[in-house]
Amino acid sequence: MTVHFIGAGPGAPDLITVRGRDLVMRCPVCLYAGSLVPRELITLCPPGARVVDTAPLDLDAITREFVAATEAGHDVARLHSGDLSVWSAMGEQIRRLEAHGIPYTVTPGVPSFAAAAAALGRELTLPEVAQTVVLTRTSGRASAMPPRENLDAYAATGATLAIHLSIHVINSVVEKLRPHYGDDCAVAVVVRASWPEEQIIRGTLTTIAAQVAEAGIDRTALILIGPSLAASDFRNSALYSTDYDRRYRRSAEDDRARD
Repeated sequence: MTVHFIGAGPGAPDLITVRGRDLVMRCPVCLYAGSLVPRELITLCPPGARVVDTAPLDLDAITREFVAATEAGHDVARLHSGDLSVWSAMGEQIRRLEAHGIPYTVTPGVPSFAAAAAALGRELTLPEVAQTVVLTRTSGRASAMPPRENLDAYAATGATLAIHLSIHVINSVVEKLRPHYGDDCAVAVVVRASWPEEQIIRGTLTTIAAQVAEAGIDRTALILIGPSLAASDFRNSALYSTDYDRRYRRSAEDDRARD
């Protein structure tokens, strides 16, 4: 028996990986985060499967489900939204599984920041504009930020910031970022990226807080900020340059020459 942690993706049911889909289809037990995992994925469960919405459960109750499945010899599909490597609460569940000697696997998923960038049609790293993406958040009810992890420190680098779980404090976010990026720096807020009700708001650090307030957005939104969101006059990458020495990538012409 194995617990399979599966990143369900950002919302659109067809953005789950093939591996994740196949695991859901064969596991006789499925635990899923009901508020964020699309219902279409639950319909993939095999007939007669035990399907449990973990939204109202605490960690002890979830652990009991794992233990009961183990005792019955059943594999578990444990569905979380987005990707499991950030803000998934997978770590504490794995700690419980290891304490009980229950094996597990992890299948990654499409993260929300990638879905948001796709919705915007933007690359977050552009040559000589931005080469770093910082995934971060602000302190909230669930957990405080470590003392050295703060927006001022990240903004000082000029990196593209993907700020999660912070739309409710957009005014504070803006005030912390304006001294570093400037009033006219591009900002985008993507609400429920890839869901049918997806919403996009584009603005600047001067305008975005008022735009968010006018739209009445207070949850399930990602804030993206940085010069890469609006840059158009940037240098082409060397990746496809004719005079770039492709040390590890041979072209079709190179292969023909070798033959």
